[in-house]
Amino acid sequence: MNTVVRRGARLGVGLGIGSGTAVIELVFSLLAGIALLLVRAWPRGRRAVMRPVGACARSLVDLERHRLRTMLDERVSASYEPTGALRYLATRWALGLFGAGLVLTALLGVAYGTFFVYAWAIIEIENPGTLAIATLGGLFLLLLSVPAFFAIAAFEGKLARHFLGPSRQEALERRIEQLAVSRAGVVDVVHDERRRIERDLHDGVQQQLVALGMLLGRARRTRDPRHADELLRQAHEQSSQALDELREVAWRVYPTVLDEAGLRAALETVAERCPLPVRLRCRLGGEPPKAAATVAYFVVSESVTNAVKHSGATSIDVRVVEDTRTLRIEVTDDGKGGADLSGSGLFGLARRVDALDGLLRIDSPPGGPTTITAEIPCE
Repeated sequence: MNTVVRRGARLGVGLGIGSGTAVIELVFSLLAGIALLLVRAWPRGRRAVMRPVGACARSLVDLERHRLRTMLDERVSASYEPTGALRYLATRWALGLFGAGLVLTALLGVAYGTFFVYAWAIIEIENPGTLAIATLGGLFLLLLSVPAFFAIAAFEGKLARHFLGPSRQEALERRIEQLAVSRAGVVDVVHDERRRIERDLHDGVQQQLVALGMLLGRARRTRDPRHADELLRQAHEQSSQALDELREVAWRVYPTVLDEAGLRAALETVAERCPLPVRLRCRLGGEPPKAAATVAYFVVSESVTNAVKHSGATSIDVRVVEDTRTLRIEVTDDGKGGADLSGSGLFGLARRVDALDGLLRIDSPPGGPTTITAEIPCE
């Protein structure tokens, strides 16, 4: 229930903002229509007018796309034609004004629905029955407004997609291309991960076990009991080091704490194991889906590892927030900067995120700081 109320309130704010942009779009549509009508028979003048009109239309449409994405949970393609943008703006203002009327109705419902709370302080109540009827009427208006918010928000998304695209066929073709690319990326990530594991086992655990075997062999061949005891002591220490190295390799492959205690505990373990100070801020509404949590863990782990190895940083800031249906991760270090996606580690992270239709961005100017941002869908 609380989720529905919060989303209804967010949709109401989005529609309220949309009513303000609708007024701007109405004025723009009138002025653009008049300007284009005046130069209709003059091709050169029409081209000259279309440039600023198209630029203004794109700015307004991008504003609407941002509002639809952040407030109404509707995503619209960024690749649209200028004529489609003009048609969208010429149509959308009417829907925006209708949304304004809906928001006013909801506010009126809130005012009357809660009138009994403050009515006693501003007027003299002579007929409590009238107050009760006004309160029930206000609550009824509010009850009608909430589902209307969801309906008008969905219609806003359909209207934008109708004029701005892509069409259903184009969307399916684009989706097929994205899945083909992400599948190839996942295959490459698996191969890279396998090679990394083989390298870790060969350079780490295997060398430890070879040294252990040599110590045990020397212990068997020696006839000096004291020397044999010393070699066995060294072999015992070597076996402990090999176990630690094996646990480290297993941890880098997949942390068991992620399954046992969840994403927050796994990230806290990353912060504890890091040699640099790590400030972790984790705000989750609940445990994310396993696939999203796994990718989020590796984004943080690999980013922290890269910062320790290559950035020369003195501190790292990690922020993980679950916003609506998206898991947003930000890892910032105060190092020298200059990181980019061409590196094997970050490139592998980008492929992991792409496999879940997520987005990975890197902002790392020379001199720092470096901020790695990932947005992972949780659906």
